[in-house]
Amino acid sequence: MIKKLLIAGIIGSSLFALMPKQQAILNKLQTIKPQTISLQEHKDLVDILEEEKLARDVYLTLGKKWNIPVLLGVAKRSETFHMRMVKELLKRYKLENPIKSEKIGYFTLPKYQKLYKELVKKGSKSKIDALKVGALIEDLDLYDIHEAKNRTDNKDIKFIYSNLIRGSEHHMVKFISALRKLGGNYKPKYISQTYFENILKRGLPKGCKNPNN
Repeated sequence: MIKKLLIAGIIGSSLFALMPKQQAILNKLQTIKPQTISLQEHKDLVDILEEEKLARDVYLTLGKKWNIPVLLGVAKRSETFHMRMVKELLKRYKLENPIKSEKIGYFTLPKYQKLYKELVKKGSKSKIDALKVGALIEDLDLYDIHEAKNRTDNKDIKFIYSNLIRGSEHHMVKFISALRKLGGNYKPKYISQTYFENILKRGLPKGCKNPNN
């Protein structure tokens, strides 16, 4: 019960405490004129939203289980905002939010329900496995968001996807750094090895002092 309350508190506090850079993104979005949205673009937004919730929920669950600050920090500060960015797009296009409950581990699309269970089980073996799961989720996120971005010509959707990609790249750097400190490593399964290596080479931006956020 206490564990559930702590996780609920993390989610609740993250819904309102926007950082300046996050608020700037939402402000910028409002300056971009909406265009006609296709069925494919709508489908992609639904998928990406559920995938961002998958990341948040898995990181909260495994971060709490193993007391891994980087997983909890990314879930609290980033993934909840990533969800909000996609929700803002659905709202401006007057599309229904597919997420019926913010409850941890609850998903509308069966494939994400299945993935959540599989990834939590895999990440529950050890801290190294938990961080590998984090890297795997960001790997999948990056691949899927790039694909979705290539399928849209809507400037506002591309803008949000670009910010999601940037965030996922930063998360990948943080997870791999934490993983290697424990003696583990990760080989990408979705994005190319070259892209993966370039992400790690670029590292985190100078303004990102705390590796756990």
